[in-house]
Amino acid sequence: MTTVSTPAGWPVTEEAARAVQDGLRTRVVLDEPGPPPGTGHVTGVDVAYDDERDVVAAAAVVLDAATLDVVAESTAVGRVSFPYVPGLLAFREIPTVLAALGALSCPPGLVVCDGYGLAHPRRFGLASHLGVVTGLPTIGVAKNPFTFTHDDPGTPRGSTSPLLAGDEEVGRALRTRDAVKPVFVSVGHRVSLDNACAHTLALTPAYRLPETTRRADALCRRALREAALL
Repeated sequence: MTTVSTPAGWPVTEEAARAVQDGLRTRVVLDEPGPPPGTGHVTGVDVAYDDERDVVAAAAVVLDAATLDVVAESTAVGRVSFPYVPGLLAFREIPTVLAALGALSCPPGLVVCDGYGLAHPRRFGLASHLGVVTGLPTIGVAKNPFTFTHDDPGTPRGSTSPLLAGDEEVGRALRTRDAVKPVFVSVGHRVSLDNACAHTLALTPAYRLPETTRRADALCRRALREAALL
């Protein structure tokens, strides 16, 4: 487990954080397809919080994209680096997520975030932020549609419908299990939306949520429990 300090110069106000978002958002790459599903590595990242102790734990779990077997995993724990502000959650999570990714023993390949990329009020959620600062291909797979609208996809697995901000498609509602609530997929960085949905389906052979998210969620929760004992 890696212990993380808040980086020097990290934003401490909403104004400063939004200025950082504005600067980084212009660097999001949207014209690359990304790696083919089922090839190389795919990595899930997730975080868990202990609000009473002001602690956040992050996990990164690398899977073989073809078999979904675990190849490597790592965790990091640190102080929460920013207050809770909707639309700025990446500033609470990025330092520990970067530390967990940096502690991996192999390249992560595509990174799957439990959250949003372009499906964000400022079109720059955690998946986009993480992709820009690392250069890695990233996608967001969220459990709910945030503030965006969508029609219910068809009942069969693989059905989709646009996730909309007015007339703008910012992601897709994707049915990963027959007749089960969809997940909400958005591009982060260096991956097309079609490919992001294809990766999500490849990562959900048995459950609604991707195996990357399921494994990273379990690992960061375990890291948080272990940190409480230190």
